[in-house]
Amino acid sequence: MKKLNWTEREFQAYVLLYAAHCNHFESVEEEAYIQSKVDIKTFHRIHTEVVVDSEKENLNKIQQYISENKLTQEQKESLLKDIKNVFFADGSVDVIERKVFSVLKKIID
Repeated sequence: MKKLNWTEREFQAYVLLYAAHCNHFESVEEEAYIQSKVDIKTFHRIHTEVVVDSEKENLNKIQQYISENKLTQEQKESLLKDIKNVFFADGSVDVIERKVFSVLKKIID
């Protein structure tokens, strides 16, 4: 896989959009939360990438970014908190979201 030339904000957008899209349904509340974290241009550009990539590519890119960019413990905790906020944005967390959170937590920690 080629090197990812994402900024930290683009990576954050990718992870949060992947989290929102994991059950193939993004609520208005989930999108609003993500847009509160990243600018609208980045949101749309990265959204397209998340949707086009396969599930395997999504996880591989997240794992690759983390291995290429040493995140501090504080950055990791903040990212996991943001992922939780995406999942809770619409008021409920489904089974798929719980499983995806577990996988992301393992990758990020």
